[in-house]
Amino acid sequence: MSVIEMNRPRVKNSANTLSRAKALGKGAANLAAKTSAKASVNALAKLKKKPTAKSSRKNGKNGWRTAATSDHHELYELSVQTPKEEVEFIDKVFKSITNRLPATFREDFCGTHILSSAWVIRRPTNHAYGVDLDPSVLAWGAARRKQQLSPSAHKRLHTVQGNVLSHKGDLVDVVAAFNFSYYIFKKRAELLRYFKFARTRLKKDGVFFLDCYGGYESFSEQNEERNLDGFTYIWDTAKYNPISGEVLNHIHFKFPDGTQIRKAFTYDWRLWTIAELQELLADAGFKRSTVYWEGTDHATGGGNGIFRKATQGEACAGWIAYIAAEK
Repeated sequence: MSVIEMNRPRVKNSANTLSRAKALGKGAANLAAKTSAKASVNALAKLKKKPTAKSSRKNGKNGWRTAATSDHHELYELSVQTPKEEVEFIDKVFKSITNRLPATFREDFCGTHILSSAWVIRRPTNHAYGVDLDPSVLAWGAARRKQQLSPSAHKRLHTVQGNVLSHKGDLVDVVAAFNFSYYIFKKRAELLRYFKFARTRLKKDGVFFLDCYGGYESFSEQNEERNLDGFTYIWDTAKYNPISGEVLNHIHFKFPDGTQIRKAFTYDWRLWTIAELQELLADAGFKRSTVYWEGTDHATGGGNGIFRKATQGEACAGWIAYIAAEK
């Protein structure tokens, strides 16, 4: 059994499972307006909490972060992103399908393009292409990645301010739309259009990767807090419409001195089901889509961090799953 150890926090049977959303900034809103529109990977990802103390503290009262000294993009990356582990996930799944390792990667809705950064670090033959509408988020990410990457790796990371529905670029082995970014497409026709276009950007044996979330608590209007080292991350399900499936979520941050960053990020989405997504992927022309579902730790009742291919899931309070769609 192949197992990857990851740092991504995932708490099955809790709405904390849902606490992941892409840092897209105003680009997401612009896109909505413009569109109006595993060998075989049987198990993946044993998960632990993050971040570390060194990475999350900053100057402020008693050496801790405050709202005034914090950057919301940095807080987002510290709170929810584990790019190294997700790249390893993609590698293993892709190899299980194609019997080769992927080299070219497109990150749609890339935001600060931290996943693309991890992609070029993984192998010296890897190239990554990030696409996002928001120039300010791309600029923030570009400055950060230039500091973090070697000159060689930095040359293999390419980003463009563009629309994921129309920017072509080079054909790639992998297209990824992670952290539920594509939930911005609320209408079936809009999401089908995106899936069809994503398929055209793949090489003949390419794979399209998505993640998705659900569970009965995802329909509840509530706040869930996760205490990290130096700040608290808050996932706020502010509104859910059971007729349209639309959901309004916010991310807030609060700090030991009592200050807060309210609505650091806002997501106006449709909460799609796995069944709907797989039907849309089939209609878009993908020959097969496979769900990777998290198992249960029977001692705690929570998730065990092991993701297996599945055709049946558990009706729990909260879950996150991956979908790999083969061109």
